Amino acid sequence: MKSYFTDGGASLELCERDSQDRLSLQIRATQNGTIRVSIDELQLVKPRYQVSDVLVGELRYEPLRVEWKKEDCVCLTWGLGQYQLLAFFSPFKLEISCAGEEIVTLNPGNKLCFETLQDPASRSSSNSSEGDENCCGLWKETFRQFEDIKANGPSSVGLDLSLHGFNHTYGVPEHADTLLLKDTSVSEAYRLYNLDVFGYEINSRLGLYGSVPLLLAHKPERTAGVFWLNSSETLVDVKYNTEQNEDEDEPPGKKSRISPRTDVRWISESGTIDCFILLGPTPAQVFSQYAQLTGKCRCRLYNGCARNRPLLSYQALPPLFSLGNHQCRWNYEDEADVKAVDAGFDLHGIPYDVIWLDIEHTDGKRYFTWDSKRFPNPAELQHHLMKKKRKLVVISDPHIKMDPDWSIYCEAKKGGHFVKNREGFDFEGTCWPGESCYLDFSSSKTRLWYARQFSLSKYEGSTESLFVWNDMNEPSVFNGPEQTMPKDALHHGGWEHRELHNLYGFYQHMATFEGLLTRSGGTERPFILTRSFFAGSQRLGAIWTGDNVATWEYLKISIPMLLSLSLTGIQFCGADVGGFVQDPDPELLVRWYQAGALQPFFRAHSAKMTKRREPWLFGEEVTSAIRSAVQDRYCLLPYWYTLFHQAHTAALPPIRPLWVEFPKDTSTFAVENQYMIGGALLVCPVTDPGVTEVKVLLPGSNELWYDTNTSEVHKGARSLDVPVTLTTVLVFQRGGTVVPRRTACGSCTADLQHYTITLTVALDIKGKADGFLYLDDGHSFNYRDQMQFCLRRFSMQAGRLVNSCANDKGLFVSDDKVETVVILGLKSVKRKPKLKSGAKRTSVMFEFDKKRGVLTLSGLELEICKDWEIII
Repeated sequence: MKSYFTDGGASLELCERDSQDRLSLQIRATQNGTIRVSIDELQLVKPRYQVSDVLVGELRYEPLRVEWKKEDCVCLTWGLGQYQLLAFFSPFKLEISCAGEEIVTLNPGNKLCFETLQDPASRSSSNSSEGDENCCGLWKETFRQFEDIKANGPSSVGLDLSLHGFNHTYGVPEHADTLLLKDTSVSEAYRLYNLDVFGYEINSRLGLYGSVPLLLAHKPERTAGVFWLNSSETLVDVKYNTEQNEDEDEPPGKKSRISPRTDVRWISESGTIDCFILLGPTPAQVFSQYAQLTGKCRCRLYNGCARNRPLLSYQALPPLFSLGNHQCRWNYEDEADVKAVDAGFDLHGIPYDVIWLDIEHTDGKRYFTWDSKRFPNPAELQHHLMKKKRKLVVISDPHIKMDPDWSIYCEAKKGGHFVKNREGFDFEGTCWPGESCYLDFSSSKTRLWYARQFSLSKYEGSTESLFVWNDMNEPSVFNGPEQTMPKDALHHGGWEHRELHNLYGFYQHMATFEGLLTRSGGTERPFILTRSFFAGSQRLGAIWTGDNVATWEYLKISIPMLLSLSLTGIQFCGADVGGFVQDPDPELLVRWYQAGALQPFFRAHSAKMTKRREPWLFGEEVTSAIRSAVQDRYCLLPYWYTLFHQAHTAALPPIRPLWVEFPKDTSTFAVENQYMIGGALLVCPVTDPGVTEVKVLLPGSNELWYDTNTSEVHKGARSLDVPVTLTTVLVFQRGGTVVPRRTACGSCTADLQHYTITLTVALDIKGKADGFLYLDDGHSFNYRDQMQFCLRRFSMQAGRLVNSCANDKGLFVSDDKVETVVILGLKSVKRKPKLKSGAKRTSVMFEFDKKRGVLTLSGLELEICKDWEIII
């Protein structure tokens, strides 16, 4: 094995013993605690596909140092020297350790797979029929009536890893399966292959609409991650094992210590091996390490100065309206129907922000058009909604109806913007419009052309309050293999579709984002929902879990599905409330609204073959329960928006499994029916019919938990049986936290600014609490470009609640005021609370409920952007 060292890492040459194929191995260590291992062919017939546009910004690498070298291996280290990498030459193996503790081994079983590309001109022409058959089987596959011809023969790549000390793994979405990954040694592997799956099976490892090839492993002492950057069809096998640790100091005959080990095997159909090991060691550090790979870096004027400074942003900061309630159906019939539904929300006092139009709003499924009979005045309809500060979302799919009389089809064809078939002609498939061609979003030229279609001058009937929904972008091809595009279709640059299949929806999402960004001159935050996604899609907007079914099982599985997405960076996510297909009974609909109101993206959606299900169609009891859940969501939006600011700047997921907050508590590692919203709120949606009691795990032996419905306090490290009715929503506030809420919600998010803020201060066992509130204008990039934001910190300690500035770079001045402070967990009040603002001290109105330990301070009218202190 030959080796070379540069400031950017180490390069080694591998030689496959049987085939004598020579491979190039690169090992690089980033400055944030990540190891990158890349393998490619050394002598190329032609370049292999490497994923682009997912890693954004230039990665900074640490120089590797040779600590020692032997005949069969070399020991490398970097940075402060706490990590070591052992590279074994024959057989090839890499071991990564920290402070003597082995974390991960790459290629422990010598199963490295790398099928090199072949030159079609030099294919072996065996005279035997058996040889012809074998050759054909390698270069050509048949699936039902479909034939897949591989231009350069089979090209799969694979690598196995051992994660030492771990027996809990998570991630690799999207699958309708448990949060904790299952052992696949006796079942199918987790498949990453984006497909349109109507009414998908649950408890399945089959691929769904999107793919994020990121696996997380967790144990009490460490969290680690493996990011496999490959966009072709990928299988992930997981096997949980125990391994014996031999200790040379132990006396003979004594049993060696048993520790867990997880073996993971990745295999992809094509591309290269580009594997990132995220070393943590905390969950938050793994989130950050991954986000620094797939986040984005923009330059801006920093604090008004002329010098450019980079600003890292991870999950896109959504416009505030998009965190509200969304109402969708396939399809609202016409403009009168839309206006009637809009009025119905006002009539029944249920806040909402966005109404959606599915494919039937178009002229014959031609996107960027309107049905002239159903929607003759689309701009007027949008202005009608705008007067109420509401928005409209329309669908835009990637297939283009083959209509020579339609300008968009003609422009796309003339501009060469369609994917080609293997013969080099425009690929034709069927979808909603019938015969269609598919835009090649992998081409930057096509993305630019598509983005221009969203301009107000091009998109007739659109306004600045119109936003976009990308659907069917796996891509869905009704008459294609597995209802998608053939793998030997050709993209820009001559790349086969097999190479970048899982990137197709990501690229449409990117083009749509650029279109809405350009439409506003770069000033307004876009909102786009996409069904298909890949690593990095979090930079662009929201996703949802696709065509679910109106049953209790689908409500239940939506929680681990969303938690898996959140762990892997796709943090603005949700599931169709009520189920897309079939008709929910009233109890299921209520429970789904209650669950959806506690998830990041909150949209009710239903198929056209289902009964109408607006919240007021099931009687007052149901309407009242849904109204209460939605109003609670709106009142909690200051907290949600603050969490998305943390996701945007620090990659912390707004919803997270319990183990993220309690990494040493093994009782939380497999919990998937309850989760944390931020670090403050534990929620347990009711997902079973007819229940009168729900068991809730309250983790943490030193924690206190306050029932937000009753203010009753409970100690942690216990399970609690909680009685429930149809209106009960189980939310517990963690001791030691401060949660901001609006005192009322109005009819949409724009109304929130008219209402004051209530702070709920939940004391921990030491009488302390801490929390944040983030504010900006809710819609523009001024928070980034002009530092127009405000971040406040609320800290309770030694009987003093202090409001202080948490980031003095923020220049945004908010008119918001704190009207009420509720302090939970006080045992007594020995003196009248006083307010200190500047040099002035004044008494405040208060009420103390000694039995419940709740102190309520009211009538405060305290400006949120000014420092003040309340002395208890």
